[in-house]
Amino acid sequence: MLFDFYGELLTEKQREYFDLHCNSDLSLAEIAEQTGISRQGVWDIIKRAEGTLRGIEEKTGLMRRFSERRDAILEIESDLKTLCRITEGQARDLAETALAKLKLLED
Repeated sequence: MLFDFYGELLTEKQREYFDLHCNSDLSLAEIAEQTGISRQGVWDIIKRAEGTLRGIEEKTGLMRRFSERRDAILEIESDLKTLCRITEGQARDLAETALAKLKLLED
C-alpha cells in the first residue's frame, strides 16, 4: 500500500523494479534477466525503494491518516444508516443529509 501512496516519488528504475517484484510477482532472478543486471543489483534497488517508501511514511504519516480517516468515515456511515432506520422526521432528514455529505468525501 505504501507503493500506491508514494510510488511516484521513487526513481523510475526503483518504481519499475518494485512494481515487477511486488505487483507482478516476479522473482529477483526474473527481473535481473529482463533488465540485464545482477540479482544483487535488483535486490539493492528494491530494498532502497522500500526504505524510501517507509521513510516518507514515517515523515508524513499520510497513509496512516488516510486509513484512520477511511475507518472513521465507514463507522460514521454505519451509525447514520442505523439512525435513519430508527428515527423519523427532522433527525432522519439530518442523518440522510450527513450520509450524502459522507458519500461526497468518499469520491
